[in-house]
Formats: sequence, C-alpha cells, structure tokens
Amino acid sequence: MSNPGEADLTPITSMRQLAEYFMAGSKPRTAWRIGTEHEKFGFRRSDYAPPAYENDGIRAVLERHIARGWQAIEDQGKPIGAARDGANLSLEPGGQFELSGAPLFDLHQAQAELDAHLAEARAIGDELGIGWAPLGFQPLAAQADMPWMPKGRYAIMKRYMPLKGRLGLDMMLRTCTVQVNLDFASEADMVEKFRVSMALQPVATALFANSPFSDGKPNGFQSARANVWTDTDPDRTGIPSVVFEDGFGFERYVDWLLDVPMYFVFRNGVFHDVAGASFRDFMAGRLRGFEGQTATIGDFADHVTTAFTEVRLKRYLEMRGADAGNPAMLMALPALWTGLLYDDAALAAASALVQRNACCDFQSLRTNVPRLGLDAPWCSGTVRDLARDMVGIAQGGLKARGLGEEKYLAPLQAIAAGGPTQASYWLERYNSVWNGDVRRVFDEAAI
Repeated sequence: MSNPGEADLTPITSMRQLAEYFMAGSKPRTAWRIGTEHEKFGFRRSDYAPPAYENDGIRAVLERHIARGWQAIEDQGKPIGAARDGANLSLEPGGQFELSGAPLFDLHQAQAELDAHLAEARAIGDELGIGWAPLGFQPLAAQADMPWMPKGRYAIMKRYMPLKGRLGLDMMLRTCTVQVNLDFASEADMVEKFRVSMALQPVATALFANSPFSDGKPNGFQSARANVWTDTDPDRTGIPSVVFEDGFGFERYVDWLLDVPMYFVFRNGVFHDVAGASFRDFMAGRLRGFEGQTATIGDFADHVTTAFTEVRLKRYLEMRGADAGNPAMLMALPALWTGLLYDDAALAAASALVQRNACCDFQSLRTNVPRLGLDAPWCSGTVRDLARDMVGIAQGGLKARGLGEEKYLAPLQAIAAGGPTQASYWLERYNSVWNGDVRRVFDEAAI
C-alpha cells in the first residue's frame, strides 16, 4: 500500500472529469515504463519473530535508509516511508517492507534497481539482526503476534476489514506480493490490456505460488496469500465483470469505482474514518462529517488506492496477482507482463487466448488456483497448459523488444514445463531435510 501523496485540490465537478483523470495516464509508446513493487517479511534472526516498529525494528530500518540519502516520509511525526530517485520505500500494516521502484525503461534497469535495493536492505538488516524473506504468507507468526505499523489508514482498515470478510486482517498483516506497473497508450489500449491481464492474473498466481505454510505448518494451499483475497472484501476485490462488458472504458470504470465504499478522507495530515461511506455522497456534499465540502481530485486519487482488484487501474495498470518470491522470481513477474502487454503481436495473441473463454471461467479459476495451483483443471487439461501458452507469448513479446530481456523468464519456463513452483519446492524441503521445521524457510528464503 502506498505512502500518502500530495493532494490535488482541484474540485470535482463531473464524472467526465474523473474519467479524464485516468485518461491523463495515456502515454506514447516511447514513454512506456516498467515499475516494479515487491514486499518482504522482516524476521529477527535470533528467534524468527517479526520485528516491531520500535526497539531496533522497522523504524530503525527506515531511519538507516534515511541516513543513507533517502528522504523521510512521515505520518504524525513518525517515519513510515522514504523516497529517492523516483522510488519509494513503504510499510505494509504488519511491517512488511516494500520497494515501489522508479518507472524504468527496461528490465535490465529493473534488475539493477533490485540488486541495489536488496544489497542496501541486507546491509541495514545485518546491522540490526533482521533478515528479509520474500514469501507470499507469513509462515510462522500468528495474526495476533504481528505488529501494527503507525499509519493512519491502517487503523481505519483494522476496524473495518473484519466487517467485510474473515481474512482481511490476514491480508493486511501476513501477506507479501510482487507487482508490476505498466502503461497504456489510449483508452482502447487500456481496455485490451486490462482485460488480458485481469483474465490471466490467476495463471500468474499459480506460477508464482509461494505460500504453503502458516502458523508453523503446511496450510493446504499453494498460495495462501491468494486464498486470503477470496474472503477479504467483496466490494473491492477479485475480477469485476464490468471490465469485460461491452462499452467498458474510463467512464465505466469510474462508475464502478464510485460504488466501492470509502475508507477515509485525508485532511491536514489526518486520516478521518468514513469507512463504508459513499464517494458519490462525498461528491454531492452529503458525506457525514463533511457536509457541504467539495470532494477533490486528490480525494479521488486516494479512493482509487482502496480498490484491490486483481489488476488495478490508476494512471497505469498494476498487476496484483502474485506471491513475493526469490530474486529471480521478483524479476520474472515484470518480465512476464512486459512481454505480454508491451508488444502488439504478443498482446493480440494473449487477447485471443483470453477470448476463447468466458469471463466467468477466469473468475472460477481465481477460486480454484489458491489451493490447486498449476494443477487446477482448465478445459481438457490443467492451468499449467495455459501457463505454458502464456509464458511462450511473453517470451515472443520480449524477443520482439530486442533488448535481451527474455532471459528473465527462465524460472517461469522451467515451472511451466513441469518444474516445481516455489510452494512445491518448500513443501518438499519441509517433508525431507527440514524434518517438519517450518522455521528453516526463513534461512533458506532470506535474500
């Protein structure tokens, strides 16, 4: 989840104005960039416990980054993030440490950014006795044992989440993901990319599955993180059918988004709890506690960040369906979607792949994949067959870019061809050399 940004105080006067907010993200191909985001669990090397905010914990991690040249981002006087050279460090609710990378020209630059970030995080962690494990779900600590970070919006979500689903607090505290942000050229280009990536997101979930443990034992899932999202908040998650309806575009997306209940209004550095309220009422000056006040574009931009669909539209498209994983997999995720969406022939092939099946088929796949992964049934075979096609199309798309980026797909090619997912690999280790000790995953997954 992002750090609070600078508010745009432009008053909202029409629905069309909100559609134009998204339209402003359209860019010519020469300006398309790749922005990677990835999270990891901190753990105390002494006992594998999650570090608190204070007491040489996550706050100290941020402060040592700031001492190395990062600019502090604060919430009520406490550091909750940092910024440098177009990149941001931020904290998830349970202290998961996130890099939101700068918009970069190619995957080689993304690899260099990842290497530099991991080296810095590792050096600072070593000073504090903290290790970093990029896994999809916290493998050991119970929900009650997770710390809470001091970000205003998290207190609001902590209260509201249990009203909407059984697993919302687990989503906040015990999950980590890897994401990539990609651009679009126009409304039509956005629609095609949105539909392709939304439909195929469950396949990415299966390929990147990396959360087979929770509470110190196997949990029966390939991706417990993905399962959590099936019971978090139906108002703002999943694969909305509207994306696949005739006439879908910026205005239809705005119309859908305005029916997502609000979380907060941010004013003068304070998050005000309005969870469950209507943004339409806010626009009309009827929001309780803010009667007569005009909602702004900045308020709408904040609201956009509270939609947690498998792909999220901001002024770019954000792929959200994958568990965090080892460094090679952290690079494979942006490689997969860049290959699929940034080459015209690859995008056409991926679109044809999606159009062979109805939207509801992919929505059902999202339900089956968390437990079954690549073995989930698909047509006359399994999801692995679909993954093989998807990775093959992405490889062609990267080759067409002519930058030598296809090498980053190597881990996915091995998995699609029949190799183990990260989750399957860890389960094999658990049942053999670990002798049933889940704590060993921290040492072996540490970056």
